[in-house]
Amino acid sequence: MAPLLEVQNLKKYFKTNRGMLHAVDDVSFTLDAGKTLGVVGESGCGKSTLGRTILHLIDSTDGKILFDGRDISNPTRRELSRLRQDMQIIFQDPYSSLNPRMSVSETIMEPLKLRKKFSNQEIAERTKALMDTVGLAERFWNTYPHELDGGRRQRIGIARALALGPKFIVCDEPVSALDVSIQAQILNLMLDLQEQRNLTYIFITHDLSVVKYISDEIMVMYLGQVVEKAPSHELFRSTLHPYSKALLSAIPIPKVDAQRELIPMKGEVTSPINPKPGCRFSARCPYVQDKCHEPQVLEEIMPNHFVSCCRCREINEITESVKGRN
Repeated sequence: MAPLLEVQNLKKYFKTNRGMLHAVDDVSFTLDAGKTLGVVGESGCGKSTLGRTILHLIDSTDGKILFDGRDISNPTRRELSRLRQDMQIIFQDPYSSLNPRMSVSETIMEPLKLRKKFSNQEIAERTKALMDTVGLAERFWNTYPHELDGGRRQRIGIARALALGPKFIVCDEPVSALDVSIQAQILNLMLDLQEQRNLTYIFITHDLSVVKYISDEIMVMYLGQVVEKAPSHELFRSTLHPYSKALLSAIPIPKVDAQRELIPMKGEVTSPINPKPGCRFSARCPYVQDKCHEPQVLEEIMPNHFVSCCRCREINEITESVKGRN
């Protein structure tokens, strides 16, 4: 069966006074229907730009995007309008992504009205059903965003994204602005909706503990490039790239006496403007050698486990040897 989404060598560069900023640089992956791809990395690594480029909220510089077997790399205005029904986004900030002058019901109704295919009665009925689906009581029908907490605001965003019955949703850090208890509620809601509607997600976050919970596969990005990609359980069991190892070491362990060796990332972050060939993490990597400054290739080291590091096998052997001595 063909994947729902296929991205081939996608690039997004921004022109600056000092040169071209490589926000997304040669990213490729596939995503099957009903699955979740988690995209993780530090702020500024290109996660959100990747999601918005796929949805054509910003235009790509190069590369190909295939959705449901169709090439949507350069859609016409009419094609893009049709795509909006199948591809949606949940934004990070559940307050600034909502119009403060529109009530809960008006916000959810807006995409249904824009389609111009439903009567007023159908729109009202669908809006009530969507509010019920995401756990918003009908008493909030005429409520405005500033009167609600962050969790309820994000539920509005989810309902709006679901309004046209999409197949694919980009979730751009949808829980990062919420309290931990509310995060759990929203994540469980998204998992329930995925099961009920066979939704496909790209889940963008910087929180590896969150992405482990919701993702089938995880893709780690650093300065616009993919450095590691593997099934969720495999990435946490056998982390290979030094950057991924450092990210995992920073996850808090919810036990008083638990200890984990923190791997500090020293050195300056490489500029994403006209970057030199070679590993972009090399300036901060404790295992760097001369060959790391040569162009790196995303290579399949283990079945369905891809890593962009010419020394990952050596590093893994060194790490296992140190563990054995301890």
